[in-house]
Amino acid sequence: MPGNGLWRTKSVEQSILETDEPGSKLRKNLGTWDLIVFGVSVVIGAGIFTLAARTAGDVTGPSVSLAFVIAAIACGLAAVCYAEFASTVPVAGSAYTYSYATFGEFIAWIIGWDLILEFAVAAAAVSKGWSAYLQQVLEIFGLGLPTSVALGPLEFDWGAVLLVAVLTTLLALGTKLSARFSLVITTLKVAVVLLVIVVGAFFIKAANYTPFIPPAQPSQEGGAAIDQSLLSLLLGGETSNFGVFGLLAGASLVFFAFIGFDVVATTAEETRNPQRDAPRGILGSLVIVTVLYVAVALVLTGMSHYTDLATTEDGTQATLATAFQLNGITWAATIIAIGALLGLTTVVMVMLLGQIRVLFAMSRDGLIPRGLAKTSDKHGTPVRATVLVGVVVFLAAGFFPAERLEEMVNVGTLFAFVLVSAGVIVLRKTRPDLPRGFRAPLVPLVPILAIIACIWLMLNLTALTWVRFLVWMAAGVVIYFLYGRSHSRLGRGEFDLPPSSSPKDQG
Repeated sequence: MPGNGLWRTKSVEQSILETDEPGSKLRKNLGTWDLIVFGVSVVIGAGIFTLAARTAGDVTGPSVSLAFVIAAIACGLAAVCYAEFASTVPVAGSAYTYSYATFGEFIAWIIGWDLILEFAVAAAAVSKGWSAYLQQVLEIFGLGLPTSVALGPLEFDWGAVLLVAVLTTLLALGTKLSARFSLVITTLKVAVVLLVIVVGAFFIKAANYTPFIPPAQPSQEGGAAIDQSLLSLLLGGETSNFGVFGLLAGASLVFFAFIGFDVVATTAEETRNPQRDAPRGILGSLVIVTVLYVAVALVLTGMSHYTDLATTEDGTQATLATAFQLNGITWAATIIAIGALLGLTTVVMVMLLGQIRVLFAMSRDGLIPRGLAKTSDKHGTPVRATVLVGVVVFLAAGFFPAERLEEMVNVGTLFAFVLVSAGVIVLRKTRPDLPRGFRAPLVPLVPILAIIACIWLMLNLTALTWVRFLVWMAAGVVIYFLYGRSHSRLGRGEFDLPPSSSPKDQG
């Protein structure tokens, strides 16, 4: 009988066995290309169309391309750890499921709660960005129709709500259908990105790259210390605007642009050959988007001086289209707006998919109500979990502002990366016998480097972001002790503990 300790673990074998439980079985119909499409479709979005220009103008200057490289290295180190786990434990839930097998139930709950922060909040925030681009596209075609309307004291964003409703329906109808939809949209938006790179390259001026790392500048008037990066604050820096601290802070900000490749890991249970396809999907999508991001960043800062991309006094922020407008290429702004609309569509869809699969896995373990793990006989999808996530994101996107959400998503994702990377080391020690379709190289060196890189990026987020993150985590701890711990199927003895469990594991 399993004990009631916080560190009780669920065996990998049990997790895999659960994937065949009647009533909560996901359909296996995805291949390598489907996973790469999912990865590219979720990663290429807000980062390439809006975040790069804003970060260059306000934080890093031309070195934003180097910031992308730094963020990509951290992601790459974590990606090989995700690839090993996805090929070893091909079960829905991603970092949540991996943590359950290595660190125990309490840490698994914490990381599951953390992933809710990553996927749901990101989906809501990007939905609002999609709505803003929808309004811009409508204006281009002569329809001056605002996508937000006042409902009494509240502002209702009908554009974001429309997107969430359509995508929730698609996800409920089947993952394969969603993959086909993603393929079409992703092909179109990658074509737009390539067009931007090719056209923009003809307008690059070498002088715009100087200085590559601009000297540090004082924070904006009235800026509080808590709005500095935590690292700058700890080391006594006066600002994290430009300079070396600005470059590091920029890397932490553009990390948001890479969020989503880990969603590929959440679909491992629905993959026909996860031992081969999951690692290829994770690593392949990351390589593709890194090349595109760095190329766009170099074109963007070569076309326009970084000071022309700074946020204006009235709060107007630069986008990728800004650089083309400054060079008189007005027709490109229309194409970029349409590309952004397409790009953000698939970002929201795959973020919703990731959130649904994490919720599904937590429900199957009893840590949240088990009814959410029931799958449709017709479509093979967890319809109840899909509808719940759709409603929550629907409300958040429709009625709540999206300010500062990017950093909140970043800190949550980096925390998940740290635990997954550490989990590879732990599982290599505790279960060396497990068959691994993909093995991370140079263990424990690569996972340790991944942990260091992710913690480094976390330290370069603002102190205020850390305060908000800790409040969110504290709320998760309370919910676990009020509900999750007493309803856990593992705690109730419905699962067998792994043979290697120690007395400590058994509480």
